Amino acid sequence: MVEFRTGIEDVSTCDVLVIGGGPGGIASALAAARNGAKTVLIEREGCVGGMATIGLVGPFMTSFDGSGKVQIIRGIFDELVRRLEKAGGAIHPSKIGKATPYAAFIRKGHEHVTPFDSETLKIVAEDMLLEAGVQLIYYTDFVDTIMDGDSIDYVVVAKRQGAAAIKAGIYIDATGDASVAVKAGVPTSKGREEDGHIQPATLFFRVCNVDSERVYAYVEENKDLMGQPFFGVFSWLIKEGRKTGEWTIARDEMGTYETCSKGEWKLNTTRIQNIDGTRSEDLTKATIDGRKQVQEVYAFLRKHVPGFENAKLMDTASVVGCRETRHIKGLYTITKEDVINSVVPEDVILLCSNSIDIHDAKTGAGEYITVDKWYGIPYRSLVPQNCRNLLVAGKTISATSDAVSAFRVMPCCYGIGEAAGAAAALCVQESTVPARLEYGKLRDALLNENVFLGD
Repeated sequence: MVEFRTGIEDVSTCDVLVIGGGPGGIASALAAARNGAKTVLIEREGCVGGMATIGLVGPFMTSFDGSGKVQIIRGIFDELVRRLEKAGGAIHPSKIGKATPYAAFIRKGHEHVTPFDSETLKIVAEDMLLEAGVQLIYYTDFVDTIMDGDSIDYVVVAKRQGAAAIKAGIYIDATGDASVAVKAGVPTSKGREEDGHIQPATLFFRVCNVDSERVYAYVEENKDLMGQPFFGVFSWLIKEGRKTGEWTIARDEMGTYETCSKGEWKLNTTRIQNIDGTRSEDLTKATIDGRKQVQEVYAFLRKHVPGFENAKLMDTASVVGCRETRHIKGLYTITKEDVINSVVPEDVILLCSNSIDIHDAKTGAGEYITVDKWYGIPYRSLVPQNCRNLLVAGKTISATSDAVSAFRVMPCCYGIGEAAGAAAALCVQESTVPARLEYGKLRDALLNENVFLGD
């Protein structure tokens, strides 16, 4: 062990500190600021958006109920999408049906997705944050917490000019890995508790110059071949590719998603196994392996999929996408049964209908279970054990691995983040802590911002 001590001169204060600028962090900071809190958002990259921007992940999965008739994820998420659409950087999900190229032609559980442009998202989300009065600090990474008993006293961060400390009334962990929570002494688990299964990672990439009309026609001609697993496309080509050695990736179908720009497609197809997304060494290996897999997928597309013959590789994601890392232990743990049985808790802060989507760690298979109507996310799952002044936003809230496979998608993370931000601001106003916040006041604040919480 090496002991390292230093004094920190760069010390600042705020009401609410949001750590991480992905979907959960954007919504948290916006909600906190709009509810009157002096809010700071720190982000280690040079933009907000997280996996939607630097990770190239898209489209946004469905924000509608299981019937496809009611948009249930609204609030900040819907406001953002409408502003993106106005800027020419998205198509509103109400205009997108099922089995479209925007959803990789998948029929089940992929109706009303939202194709968007990652670059436009950077600008629109940043504008929204600045308009709300959020102080943005880019190029700043979370390092550690300084604790006062079971409360965070300061968060220590690394700026380019050196270490800094930020003191807040309420902290929101939107890191996507529960990095703040684990440093604050919150109990966490990784992957599935019973066997340690962690879902595989994926490196997204984009191509352009695709003859989309030919792709549509080819899929229509072969629609009878579409089936298991996951009702995906081009599985018949992959089956033959395994025989010739042209396809070595542990995935039996392709996730090919056309963006809102004709002829431009995002590929969610690489599969990197046995990766612990909380370790730099593992992430390095995943990124290197992912880029190698991109080359294999890209070559396969150009050779075998009509319409992709002249496709041009635009870019690979700057960061690898991890479907799961840590899960906190909160005041309530959401289970797979809660999702399947459409449980709506009394302290609901968000309704979702996203499907359980478990990617197997070893094979190309998995488990996919759709939801008939919707299920609810309880506020208690955002409130961690063992830390009084912390809230968690995004996919690391208190839930089992199987349950979070449904709501780890970005529209849900926006909704969870909005509730965390509103709750944080209310805690500051009421001079209380998250575990003691009166739910009725949080519900009123969410309803006031057009959040849908039921009939």
